[in-house]
Amino acid sequence: MQTLRINAAMAARGIASRREADRLIALGKVFVNGKKAVLGERVKETDEITLNRPKNFSYAYYAYHKPAGIVTTNKSEGEKDIVDTLHLPENVVPQGRLDKDSTGLILLSNDGRITKPLLEPSFYHEKEYEVTVDKDIREGDLRKLARGVDIGDYTTRPAVVKRINTDKFSIILTEGKNRQIRRMCEKLNYHVSSLKRIRVMNIKLGTLKPGALRKLTSPELKTFLKSLGL
Repeated sequence: MQTLRINAAMAARGIASRREADRLIALGKVFVNGKKAVLGERVKETDEITLNRPKNFSYAYYAYHKPAGIVTTNKSEGEKDIVDTLHLPENVVPQGRLDKDSTGLILLSNDGRITKPLLEPSFYHEKEYEVTVDKDIREGDLRKLARGVDIGDYTTRPAVVKRINTDKFSIILTEGKNRQIRRMCEKLNYHVSSLKRIRVMNIKLGTLKPGALRKLTSPELKTFLKSLGL
């Protein structure tokens, strides 16, 4: 029977993100079939994974405006990631990623249940971006972006693309390949000079300033969780 590393299994089951899973395992709060889990152990699909959360635990959900230069995950020496720049009482982690040079909306949460339905392309959840390129973009190329672009190892899904001005457009994706928009533009001989994510599903960046965050409001959170099946 196939096995998975326990942090991957916990992420797949919506218990916690891999990073959060490792933290909880190290704290002795994760159990496999009633036995305390250890970092790196492998589990079967039939194994029961349970979590002993603190009595005062509660889920937390934030919208954060990531500035340029901040790394979402897997920082290298000398770089700063989102967790380094924020000091929150809850141990929230980024739900998804933006590359270092991109800006805009990142959702932060300690709710591992949202990770898979939010990020898996098979769920077709929308993410909207504003993109500025290095020259006037032709109408025909906007149509190509909307139809899908062969970026080498993958042809992107159809997207909703609208012109904002001569060198700027918005694009709504339902997938999230690594550096996808930049690679799509490069394929059409454009260089992206700025890329901002302005919406994830029903959550909007709005007027949130770079480096700032806010708790999700009750109405938008209720809609968000319902859309994720929670």
